[in-house]
Amino acid sequence: MSEFASAFFSVANLINVALSIAIVGVLGVGMTAVILTGGIDLSVGSGVALVGIVTALAAHAGGSPSALMAGILLGGLAGAFVGLLVARWSVPSFLVTLATLSIERGLAYWISGGRSIGELPAGLTWLGQGIVLGLPVPVWVMLLVFVLGWFVLTRTTGGRWVYATGGNEQAAWLAGVDTKRVIFATYLANGLLVGLAGVMLAARLGAGVPNAGVGYELDVIAAVVVGGTALVGGRGGVIGTLAGAVFIGVLNNALNIANVDPYLQRIVVGVVILGAVLADQARRRILRV
Repeated sequence: MSEFASAFFSVANLINVALSIAIVGVLGVGMTAVILTGGIDLSVGSGVALVGIVTALAAHAGGSPSALMAGILLGGLAGAFVGLLVARWSVPSFLVTLATLSIERGLAYWISGGRSIGELPAGLTWLGQGIVLGLPVPVWVMLLVFVLGWFVLTRTTGGRWVYATGGNEQAAWLAGVDTKRVIFATYLANGLLVGLAGVMLAARLGAGVPNAGVGYELDVIAAVVVGGTALVGGRGGVIGTLAGAVFIGVLNNALNIANVDPYLQRIVVGVVILGAVLADQARRRILRV
C-alpha cells in the first residue's frame, strides 16, 4: 500500500494525470454546453481523429499556423453541420452524431490510406509536448478552455440562454430566446473545441493517426455526467465537468498503478457512468417530492 501511495502521489504521476485528462477536458467543455441544451455528441472521438489527419497534411503543406487553423476550422465546420441538422431540421442529435461518428472515422482512414502521417514541425508538436512553468502545454490549454467555458456559461446572456433552452425549450422560446440559434451555437462551439482537441492530440502523438480518439465519447460523457450535468439538459456546468474529468483520470491512473486489467477498467468506468445517471434520477425524484 505504501508503494502504491508513493507512486500515485508523486509529482511526476500527478502531472501525468493532468496531461492524461487534458484532451478529454477540452472536449468536455463543448460536450457540457451541448448536453445543457438537451443534446449529445457521440462523434467527438472520430472528429478528433479526422482533424488530426487533416492537421498533419496541412502541416506538411503549409506549416504549423496553417495546420492549426485547418484543424480548428474543420472541427467548426463539422459542428456547424451537426448543429444545422439538429437545430434547423430537428433531427435527433443521437442519430446525427451516430452517423457523423462513422463518416468522420471513415474519412480519417480514407484520406490517410489507413496510415499515420508523422514528421510534424516542431512548432506544432510544441502544442502537445511543450512544457511551460513545469506543466505540459496541453494542461494550460485545458485550463484556459475551462475558464472561458465557465465565463461564457455563467457570466453572459448567451450562457443563460443555453440553460434556459435546456431547462424548457418551449418556455425559453416563448420568453423570446431564439432556441434554434442557441442550439446551433452550442454545436458550433463544440465542433471548434473538437478541432482544437484534434490538433492537440496530433501534436502530442507527433502524427495524425486515423484510429486516434477511440473511446473518447465514453470518457467525455462520463466526465460530464459524473460532474453533475443532467442528460436531460438545463442543469450542470463546466466546473463539475472538470471535477468529473479529474475523477475519471485519477480512477484510470490508480487502476493502472494497481495493474488492473485494461478491459476491466472500461467496465469500472461504465459502472461509474451508470451510477452517476442513477444518482441523478434519484435526485430528480426527490426534488419532485
